[in-house]
Amino acid sequence: MVITKDTVLGDILDEAPDTAPIFLEIGMHCLGCPSARAETVGEACMVHGQDVDALLEKLNDAVSGK
Repeated sequence: MVITKDTVLGDILDEAPDTAPIFLEIGMHCLGCPSARAETVGEACMVHGQDVDALLEKLNDAVSGK
């Protein structure tokens, strides 16, 4: 799985549930709410004031086993 800014959070959590702590550590605590499950990484970063590129690096490292 390659995660981009257009990848939906729900898809990430379904495919790689072990990434949840990465979201939680930057303040994205509403991972289970319906709107968050349909939000893209880019949208979530915009709403939460996070750097999308930094988050994508962490997420892709996690899913690739780095």
